[in-house]
Amino acid sequence: MTHAVITGTGLFTPPHAIDNADLVASFNAWVDAENARRAEAGVEEPLAHSSSDFIVKASGIHSRYVMDAEGILDPERMRPRLSPRGNDEPSIQCEMGLTAAHQALDAAGVAAGDIDLVIVACSNLERPYPAVAVELQAALGAGGYAFDMNVACSSATFAIETAANAIRAGSIRRALVVNPEICSAHLNFRDRDSHFIFGDACTALVLESDEVASAESRFEILGTRLTTRFSNAIRNNAGFLDRVTDSDPLATDRLFVQEGRRVFKEVCPLVAALITDHLASLELAGDDLARLWLHQANRHMNDLIARRVLGHAPDAEQAPIILDRYANTSSAGSIIAFHLHRHDLSPGALGVVCSFGAGYSAGSVVVRRQ
Repeated sequence: MTHAVITGTGLFTPPHAIDNADLVASFNAWVDAENARRAEAGVEEPLAHSSSDFIVKASGIHSRYVMDAEGILDPERMRPRLSPRGNDEPSIQCEMGLTAAHQALDAAGVAAGDIDLVIVACSNLERPYPAVAVELQAALGAGGYAFDMNVACSSATFAIETAANAIRAGSIRRALVVNPEICSAHLNFRDRDSHFIFGDACTALVLESDEVASAESRFEILGTRLTTRFSNAIRNNAGFLDRVTDSDPLATDRLFVQEGRRVFKEVCPLVAALITDHLASLELAGDDLARLWLHQANRHMNDLIARRVLGHAPDAEQAPIILDRYANTSSAGSIIAFHLHRHDLSPGALGVVCSFGAGYSAGSVVVRRQ
């Protein structure tokens, strides 16, 4: 029987970093100006300041990497400033993907021309078509076919299952999964409850049939499991119908909006049950796991999910956290954790890559180091 193995990973980290102090200074400067405008208009309820302590307590985030810091930190703008690209220039997400993909291919010892499938999976694609994945396929010189997919923060694990199933079925031998996330572009930096949540990054994974893989370090995919459940608790209403419904493209509901407390209460048990049931189907349990590479959205969510799966409070090695310096990078988060925190595992060690987010959606990938 053909088994799918992960043989290489890559990570593109943007050139700019913003710590909490700088982000808060920008936000508070806007709040002061906005409160002055409100006072002139006779609005009695002032907006509240943010603080570094508030951000760390709420999320565990200390800093984030972004594609552009200057535009975000400008109180008059408060959104990234990215230059438009011509149709004959590489798109921004293709450029990010190339860096991460080349790292993953080099780690796997695979030539781009040997790739049979390219999936670009992320929360936001910079255009509807042509697919960024097809553009990336051409830029790499990869073979086979390519397509984009969006399952919000769960995009990477859903793409892993898609690629692994194609390998198991024998229709392809090698796949490349790329997750170019520019989350700063959909974040409302004027919302105190969420202005600190996201960062930008791009990850890449090479998956191969174990019959052709040559990399010394590889992780066999023992099983995948996905789930979705509709919820409006995390939503972004931006879409191609905006121009025909005469919607305001700058309205706040065209950006990331969430009910944080509701998400915490509903998603944590959903994800813990998904992982636990998935392990049980493979005749495994939480105490068999050496590592949990969880979606990096919120430190409190990760700690709670890990406790429920493992049966005890996780240490830093069992459930590594990277959101303290990367923030929430949507689908890339669990893959960044896997990329940075897997090399110390011994042969035979078991772990779970898990992502979860809007939809609701969640994906579990159980792997074993070979």
